[in-house]
Amino acid sequence: MERPVTTESDETTLSDLLSRRSVRSLLISQSAASSASVGLAITMGVFVFDLTGSEADIGYVGFAEFLPTFALVLWAGSLADRFDRRRLAALAFTAQALVAFTIAWYVTTDSVSILPLLGLTTAFGVARGFANPAARALPTNVVAERELPRLVPVLSTTWQLSLALAPLVVGAVYGIGPAWTFVAIGLLDLTAAAAILTVKLHAAQQRTPRATFGQALQGLKLVAATPLLLAAIGLDLFAVLLGGVVALAPAIATELLDAPDGAAFWIRSAGGVGAVVTAALLAWRPIERRVGRALLQAVAVFGLITIGVAFSRSLVVTLALFAGLAAADMVSVYVRATIVPLATPDSLRGRVLAVEAVFIGASNELGAFESGLTAEWFGLVPAIVVAGVATLVVVAGFAVAVPDLRQLDNFAEIRHDARP
Repeated sequence: MERPVTTESDETTLSDLLSRRSVRSLLISQSAASSASVGLAITMGVFVFDLTGSEADIGYVGFAEFLPTFALVLWAGSLADRFDRRRLAALAFTAQALVAFTIAWYVTTDSVSILPLLGLTTAFGVARGFANPAARALPTNVVAERELPRLVPVLSTTWQLSLALAPLVVGAVYGIGPAWTFVAIGLLDLTAAAAILTVKLHAAQQRTPRATFGQALQGLKLVAATPLLLAAIGLDLFAVLLGGVVALAPAIATELLDAPDGAAFWIRSAGGVGAVVTAALLAWRPIERRVGRALLQAVAVFGLITIGVAFSRSLVVTLALFAGLAAADMVSVYVRATIVPLATPDSLRGRVLAVEAVFIGASNELGAFESGLTAEWFGLVPAIVVAGVATLVVVAGFAVAVPDLRQLDNFAEIRHDARP
């Protein structure tokens, strides 16, 4: 049976949350889905780089992942607010699995080329475009809003643990054969679909009665009209869009480190380890004061460490730097992932989180596209240095331009307008 929810006077502990079956189901679903997504991104990047030897092609993979999220932003979020989010996410995860199985079949054929791979990656991105807003809006329906600052780092720990282990697992399976890696990704997505269907809601979802174009635009309008929302999402967008170099792991391992086979997977896994440790610390001791300043400082550290990656020629040092990058990013993720749902009424959360998914997708997948092209045009080291410096400039700009973010002291200050 579900453990009763604590009363307003009780403080929810970590053990309280983990004792609830719906929370555990949500964690399993997110872990499996995250592992599948990062596994596909890493495996496709390594496979394409092995196929062509071009950093730009790594960027094209990132762009193929991002494009559907951008194209579907209005309607995917609107559907997540109109229909049962659990069923919509399960359907999308199942579609991702079918695409992964198709990729597994294709890479075993004799005539493998990059264009069909990009097309299949885009198809995976279409399914993920529907899954993201539905799945990411669920936590606020599973626990009370006051419990969200405690749940977010728990979810983040599970997510980042998946990101740490997935590269090691897919790297090992990739050595057996790329096709088997994509089969494993499909099985993970099916696991995510099954788990999310077992989640029971703490509070009923406030559904939008119809999906008109005007309704679809409301999430975008709310973000634009709320300085704190726009700043929290926008800072991550521009900082990681300009400063994200993790997609260049295959090129870094080959051109800067002369590392052994599989080092690109180790680099990605090192980032996961750094994020897991940070997320676990946040779950144990959440940030309670000066949260806006903590967000700005974390992104600044991200930029400084990025510059360090360009000058490292040691695999051990590079692994440590990527762990530090992910640790700084985890603080940013924690603050943003708590601010956004708290500042958004439930009836709009699917649409707002769909907008946020575009920003995150832009910062990750489109950032991979930008990093791949700049590395191809200007060289790997200059591209990484410029990325780090650009991140520092972005942080300084947001610190000056958005006092609401800089002055935010604690999450209890955040309020949303209850009207849809």
